[in-house]
Amino acid sequence: MGRYSGKKAVVTGGTAGIGLATVKALLAEGAEVLLTGRNARGLEAARGELGPRAHVVRSDTASLTDIDALASRVKEALGEVDLVVVNAGYAKLGMFAGVTEAEYDQTFGVNTKGAFFTAQKLAPLVREGGAFVFVTSVADESGYPGMSAYAGSKAAVRAFVRVLGSELLPRGIRVNALSPGYTKTPTLGVHGATPEEVAAFEQEGEHVTPMKRIGSADEVARAALFLGFEATFTTGAELPVDGGLSQL
Repeated sequence: MGRYSGKKAVVTGGTAGIGLATVKALLAEGAEVLLTGRNARGLEAARGELGPRAHVVRSDTASLTDIDALASRVKEALGEVDLVVVNAGYAKLGMFAGVTEAEYDQTFGVNTKGAFFTAQKLAPLVREGGAFVFVTSVADESGYPGMSAYAGSKAAVRAFVRVLGSELLPRGIRVNALSPGYTKTPTLGVHGATPEEVAAFEQEGEHVTPMKRIGSADEVARAALFLGFEATFTTGAELPVDGGLSQL
């Protein structure tokens, strides 16, 4: 019997990186999980790897039609849930002067609009005393060049967390954010990054992070589960998991 045996969770963007690590951590502790993704290869890999307590669903976080369908699927597969991790995200780096309307719309469509309406549609399915965890970013309070659209999209999510935390408080639902720094994933979270760019990004992270290393997806996942289940007197907060990058 794991710590989360009998618990039910939803993780968006759960087929890779931080999302997949969170799904695996939940499953390892006995939870039943519905996870979403868009990439066909990632979806098939998850179906083959994760086992019968994982419900793998193709869903585009930027599509309100898909979000409506997701809510129906969650209700059908899980009924009420204990935790929703709003993790699906999109990042394409580019200097302010070169950001196109299409790139801006894609960034805000996934990170902001998608996160907002995912929470809106799934909130009725979260049981009293449950929790939301939104994955934001260290970028939402920093001024890193090349991250204007991405940082703005995540800062908006940080604001959502405070308001939703207030609005869902009468149901005892806690709403918190998880703010990762540089984290070891296949692309370090950057859409379309080449292996050379990922390697350079890792070196940069090791240099600027006070702990002189980048984090692992498992470390971020453990923080997500802490906010989801253990931090029972915490709501409206943002927990940095960034090796001190935003704090020191």
